[in-house]
Amino acid sequence: MFKALDQLTAAGEEISVSSVARAAGVHRSLIHRHGDLHAAVIARTSQPPPGTTAGTQVSRKSLLADVANLTARNGRLAAHITRLERRLSEALGQTAWQASGLGAPADIETLTRRATELEQQILDLRGELAERDEDLEAARAANRELTAQLNR
Repeated sequence: MFKALDQLTAAGEEISVSSVARAAGVHRSLIHRHGDLHAAVIARTSQPPPGTTAGTQVSRKSLLADVANLTARNGRLAAHITRLERRLSEALGQTAWQASGLGAPADIETLTRRATELEQQILDLRGELAERDEDLEAARAANRELTAQLNR
């Protein structure tokens, strides 16, 4: 068992309970049942591989954390790029629309909108005036009728 552990260490392979058991040709539960074997594997995983300096050693956990952080950053950057592309597309579309002459210039569009609003206001006022004329005509008719009754 220790021979397999030494071979994996010399080859620079990943040291884990499963890899040592596979190299030794035994089931990994054997390593877990024997405390001294398990302690040796755990101790060897914390040691740097031969030929490396202690300053350049990184752990698997730190590499996985770096990968997770970079994956999240890539996702954020991709979303940001999508938003920027959408804004650029809208700006280019608006510029092309204005340059093509298909859309009315902004000042004419504003004037047209204001003229439509004023036309609607005129129609509303004419409707109110017609109602008042009807009310006035009804009041005059009632006045004539009352005057006629008094004169009889």
